[in-house]
Amino acid sequence: MIQDINHITLAVTNVRRSFNFYRDVLGFKPIVCWDKGAYFLVGDFWFCVNQEEQLMVGKSCTHYAFSVSPQHFVMIAERIQAAGATIYKENTSPGESLYFLDPDGHQLEIHVGDWQARIKAKKQNIGKWQDVEWFI
Repeated sequence: MIQDINHITLAVTNVRRSFNFYRDVLGFKPIVCWDKGAYFLVGDFWFCVNQEEQLMVGKSCTHYAFSVSPQHFVMIAERIQAAGATIYKENTSPGESLYFLDPDGHQLEIHVGDWQARIKAKKQNIGKWQDVEWFI
């Protein structure tokens, strides 16, 4: 039985550039960095980058979201934008979010809130959700 998410690994084209982005811009805590990869901690979560020659990154709904506190959202969002990260989508969901690309085009998000807040907001807008089967 699956118990939890173990880690995320993203393919990158330049480990050092990605290491600097995740450490300096997003504030991830480095564990180790070598010529073909790096490991970080995000809270207690294990996050990895691994160098590949070619990437097959495309636009879709697929993205990786990281929690931020309400009091730090603006500061972190400004730091991401000042680093030149591309903003790829405007936020239309409940809660503050910034959708941006890392140096290799991976779609990332910083978000204030959790799944409980998202469900509460969706239930308050129940008229927009036809044929929904709620389990919680």
